[in-house]
Amino acid sequence: MPTLAGKRALVTGGSRGIGAAIVKRLAREGAHVALTYVSRKEQAEETAAVARSHGGKSVAIQADSGDIKSLVAAVQRTVSELDGLDILVNNAGVALIAPFDEYRLEDFDRTVEVNIRSVFVATQAAVRYMQTGGRIINVGSCNAERMPFQGGSVYAMSKAALVGLAKGLARDLGPRGITVNNIQPGPVDTDMNPAIGEFADSLRKLMAIPRYAEPAEIAAMVAWLAGPEAGFVTGASLTIDGGFTA
Repeated sequence: MPTLAGKRALVTGGSRGIGAAIVKRLAREGAHVALTYVSRKEQAEETAAVARSHGGKSVAIQADSGDIKSLVAAVQRTVSELDGLDILVNNAGVALIAPFDEYRLEDFDRTVEVNIRSVFVATQAAVRYMQTGGRIINVGSCNAERMPFQGGSVYAMSKAALVGLAKGLARDLGPRGITVNNIQPGPVDTDMNPAIGEFADSLRKLMAIPRYAEPAEIAAMVAWLAGPEAGFVTGASLTIDGGFTA
């Protein structure tokens, strides 16, 4: 049987890139999967359709992770549509890069809202429905440990915050049989961070394996953390970066 047969999952920011790969991989492993999106409805529906092709349920829910009410409503709708919730993947994120002297306060606030606050809000809403064996998986970044270019201080801060949050939540939720982990991808080939161009070339020079990851490689680690073999892993930040931080 698939490793996640019958499990119910919610992936925030699941319409494209890493999020879409996670949705598809969880569905392939037998899970029913809801996903949130902000504006690209057609793309989100296409991702949900691929997920359903594996035989389970899937629903695309419009919700901005920076909006507390819509995010909590997305959790509640997931529970209603899928008859429960076992896995939450906090994948939604923003990367607003600018020189420090020019960094706008509104961009700082948006980064905190989406990259940190939404993880707290969605997790708090989700665990009200989770039973023993529940999984919280946050998608952080290797930039929490290494920021090799200028303009990324606020982004790095937001991803470093997830390391501490995962450790604390592991203590809070461990007695309830719910694990909490953080994965830290390195450069991944997506439309937001393509593997072609001067910026990509500069990052490859810093890596032990000089290539960008495919989204499916990140999704594979998420699927493992969501599955039964990872039941004793909690409070961890697992790096998958091709040696970017080595």
